[in-house]
This record gives sequence, C-alpha cells and structure tokens, in this order.
Amino acid sequence: MFGFGMPELIVILVIVLVVFGAGRLPEIGGALGKSIRNFKNSSEGKDEIEIKPKKDDEKQA
Repeated sequence: MFGFGMPELIVILVIVLVVFGAGRLPEIGGALGKSIRNFKNSSEGKDEIEIKPKKDDEKQA
C-alpha cells in the first residue's frame, strides 16, 4: 500500500494521536469513512436521497 510498511504506519498513527488526541480519533475516523463512502457513491453515479419513514401518529393526522 503506497510502499508503507508497518513501522511507517505506526509513526503516522503516533503523530495523529499527538496532533488530535485520543478522544477525537473516533470522530475523525467516522468522518473519513463517510467521506470515502460518499465519494464512492458519487463516482459510481448513484444519486441517493435519504428519506426517513413517517411515524404512525403522523400518518393518521
């Protein structure tokens, strides 16, 4: 993977931990995952709209 070995990846992880802190890593990972997922969907030409289903009490009104 891009010529990175295990020692290089460990050094990068330590630098990221120092810069952002351990508390923010899950947020950063989640945002990165969403970004990659959205990029893949857009490059495949998928146009998705998130529609949330209505609750039962809203249907009766």
